[in-house]
Amino acid sequence: MTDDLPPSPALLPAGLSDLLPPDAENEAASVAALMEVFASHGYERVKPPLLEFEDGLFAGAGAATAEQTFRLMDPESQRMMGLRADTTPQVARIASTRLAAAPRPLRLSYAGQCLRVRGSQLAPDRQIAQAGIELIGPDSPAADAEIVLVGAAALAALGLARVSFDLTLPSLVPLLLEDAGMSGPARAALARALDRKDAHEVARHGGALAPVLTDLLMAAGPADRALGALTEAALPPPARALAERLAATIAALRARAPELRLTVDPVEFRGFRYETGISVTVYAPGRNGELGRGGRYMVNEAEPATGLTLYPDAIIRCCPPRPGRPRCYVPWGAPDDAAARLRRQGFATVASLDPAPQDALAEARRLACTHILRDGAALKLPSETSPLRPPAGGEGGARGEAVGG
Repeated sequence: MTDDLPPSPALLPAGLSDLLPPDAENEAASVAALMEVFASHGYERVKPPLLEFEDGLFAGAGAATAEQTFRLMDPESQRMMGLRADTTPQVARIASTRLAAAPRPLRLSYAGQCLRVRGSQLAPDRQIAQAGIELIGPDSPAADAEIVLVGAAALAALGLARVSFDLTLPSLVPLLLEDAGMSGPARAALARALDRKDAHEVARHGGALAPVLTDLLMAAGPADRALGALTEAALPPPARALAERLAATIAALRARAPELRLTVDPVEFRGFRYETGISVTVYAPGRNGELGRGGRYMVNEAEPATGLTLYPDAIIRCCPPRPGRPRCYVPWGAPDDAAARLRRQGFATVASLDPAPQDALAEARRLACTHILRDGAALKLPSETSPLRPPAGGEGGARGEAVGG
């Protein structure tokens, strides 16, 4: 009976997976490239713990992640802990405590794994790699623009130059609903209609707000069109200030990077609910999933901040294929200095561990090597029918065939 068979040890919980060669190395190299760009723009790396006491993890902006957080009891302190679902609240905690006296603006970066209680239909993974930046202290269009510009530079370093930055105002719709005095079921129905981008339902439930909200809903797309709709809309003063801030941020972006593709969705308000101003979502052409998300928030409800979190797993799926590290088979007894020289040149050396005579070419192919060490040089493995030729002109002299010397 198949029901009596034990579960396979390869079976993992839904939303979790193993990352195998060469994908794991590709992810590590991609994250390193992102972090190098962040560092080059002055963002200093921090490393918060994977687990924290939940009263600290859910303080301030972290409260928005509570429903997505796995919890467990600390056997030592008998206090409840949480596995982080998002790194931004942890960086905010570090900024407001350990780095409270550090000069502002404070630029911090991070990379690590997060775990969430549930995935989404478009992103079913529950373990999520993150690499991001947080700019803490300034509250200005220049700061909002900087996180987009640095994010664009990081993506370009991985070969993604044609991306779209979708700017949103998550607090705009709540401000409009509060100004109109909408509450209860009517407010919930209108929010649901806006979330679904259903213009008919917005008109049905919007009441006096229906014309404004419908115009803003239909204006989503290229930045200029959306800015025009926001300029013409009858907005209360707090919402008008948000619209003007968005226009100033877009002007700052265009002044420094006119080639960036910018879109605006004025009535989008999904995501973690700690955003307080301009937010941004990064997309790649022809892809539904997000490459990153960020925006403005408050640190400890007292200090302005903005940031951008990139998702390396999603980014890698959109990137041009990265060339793999060449692998050179090193037969038994080959000089150590020759193998060391190849490693300095970027090869991975795969040493034979068997002193018995063997077919070195066959062993190199079996171990997925691209080259074999011969006479101090790395020779590219030939096809099954082509002979392996020694380097012409001595060690390292075969053009395009041997590396070394």
